[in-house]
Amino acid sequence: MAQHGVMEKYKDATGGSTIAAYEIGRDYIKVQFKDESVYLYNYVSPGRDALERMKELARRGEGLSTFINARVRRNYAGRLK
Repeated sequence: MAQHGVMEKYKDATGGSTIAAYEIGRDYIKVQFKDESVYLYNYVSPGRDALERMKELARRGEGLSTFINARVRRNYAGRLK
């Protein structure tokens, strides 16, 4: 697991992801996209189940971008950058 405040490089197993890095916390995930934008997702937005799935996909390095596009879309807690 990434240390607090440190973004971990997304593995991008398929090679076509728009995600560059992520940071996982107990109740959140920050996702940095290749355009350098950073979004915060938490238990409120998009919710506990979706967030836990996002953490799993981030650690796996596969499917996170697809999941965000299909299930989460604009349901994020905030844009950080």
